[in-house]
Amino acid sequence: MALYKTITVDKHTKVLIWKIEESFEELNRTIKLTNHCQKRLDGMRSEIHQRGFLSIRHLLAEFGYTDFDLYYNEKGKPFLRDGKHISITHSFNFSGIIVSDSIPVGIDIEKQRDKILRIANRFTPLEEYNTFANHEALIRKITIVWGGKESIYKVYAQEGLNFLKHIDIDDFSMEETKTIGTVYYDKDIATYSLDFLEFEGFTCVYALEENR
Repeated sequence: MALYKTITVDKHTKVLIWKIEESFEELNRTIKLTNHCQKRLDGMRSEIHQRGFLSIRHLLAEFGYTDFDLYYNEKGKPFLRDGKHISITHSFNFSGIIVSDSIPVGIDIEKQRDKILRIANRFTPLEEYNTFANHEALIRKITIVWGGKESIYKVYAQEGLNFLKHIDIDDFSMEETKTIGTVYYDKDIATYSLDFLEFEGFTCVYALEENR
């Protein structure tokens, strides 16, 4: 399938999404990995994780990067050697990256499924959504909230940050496809603009840091 979707957020920031339909062999054929990333790939037991990992490298190539332009800190957060900001996500048969040359960014892709309701109270007060009569609409809404908090977490990258206690997502309508997220951590307050989109039963949310 190769590149599935391109979103030009602004002149500084772009999102790319890949639909993973290729085999491991097809994805691996033209990719050169650092020793560190080759060991990570070899240590993955699931082929879907291996294919997701490799598809990210194909998305990097769309930006003109290779695996050698990417590195990770001790917490696993990715960075680009040229100083641009990057975030990476992978869920089942979709992967995505966001790159910005101006501001810190985060991205998350999630599959819409019932499981989100079983864990919802870990990251958002589920009783706030009791007006939803439609089960599918509730799953979609909660998945956006989770994706928003996950994408913010990737940007803020502070050990001890708790989804339920420290990250708030402003209420939003599904039609607007935008909202605001705020981190209240220790004495720090940081705000993020959030955009979301849905496709083929998946939700993608990306965060742009506004103030920290």
